[in-house]
Amino acid sequence: MQTISATCGALLVLAATLFAMPDAAQAAAPYPAKPLTLVIGFPPGGGADQVGRVYANALAKRLKQPVVVENRPGAGSTIGASHAARAEADGYTLYLGNSSVMGSDSALYKVDYKPDDFVPVAQLTTGPMVLIANAGLGLKSVQDLIDRAKKKPGAINVASSGNGVITHLAAVEFMTLAGVKFMHIPFKGGAAAAQSVAAGDTDISFATAPSAKAVIDTGKVVALGVTSRESSRLLPYPPIAQTVPGYDLSNWWGVFAPRGTPQAVLDTLFAASNDVLTLADVKQGMAAGYEEVTPSASVDAFGVFARKEGSKGLRLAKESLETAN
Repeated sequence: MQTISATCGALLVLAATLFAMPDAAQAAAPYPAKPLTLVIGFPPGGGADQVGRVYANALAKRLKQPVVVENRPGAGSTIGASHAARAEADGYTLYLGNSSVMGSDSALYKVDYKPDDFVPVAQLTTGPMVLIANAGLGLKSVQDLIDRAKKKPGAINVASSGNGVITHLAAVEFMTLAGVKFMHIPFKGGAAAAQSVAAGDTDISFATAPSAKAVIDTGKVVALGVTSRESSRLLPYPPIAQTVPGYDLSNWWGVFAPRGTPQAVLDTLFAASNDVLTLADVKQGMAAGYEEVTPSASVDAFGVFARKEGSKGLRLAKESLETAN
């Protein structure tokens, strides 16, 4: 009886061991061993969504695992950011973000996360905005706009895609550096703001490139300059900085992971991200949305850049509260 009991016990131990082997093997599998999710805090069809989907498709091929895009729009992208911040820090949930997640969110919204809840992984793109004006105003340059604004402070109104978002912050920075005052008119999106300029309902806007180009092509709107310090290869307009020294405010997109993600996973994601940014089809896909690929030199280098941009965004966000309508 003892021999039979011992034999049965041994068989049970062996069965338990064999049953547990798949889980152990999966746990020991190299990263990534299952599909990844890329969270985007904006709806499908926008500029962020285009960048995210081009990147996700290329990353999936590079890592040999599906990368599922999950759009979680709302509250200035903070709903998506909150979801990503609370995800397990295992490298399987990533977030497509910009400077807002590194600072300005906390000044504009009641959020349950802070910048340190994210680890910057890799920068993907940079895309300047375009300062546009209704053609009926007769403005030909940035200097024309400044001269007219100084004659009648507050008479010129500026449309944006919402209080505190990048298109509003661009106007705030312009007013600060150029010493002028505009009346701010927020809309629910960049396309609506740009269309209001074309219709003559508003005067100017610091619009994202896709929204700007759509109305410039109608002939009802003129482009006065780009918001980047240097000229853009994709947009044939002079930098605002040529007239307003120190002006430099471009939107950028990068990949973030929840705090606590293992360094080895971050290194894998960084290397894979930089690899896909060299691909011709990825560059073309980004350029279609007037975004230039701008890979970072290292995980740490992107972290330094993202936090510096976050501090700038936080400053502008606080200033924007004084001009919010």
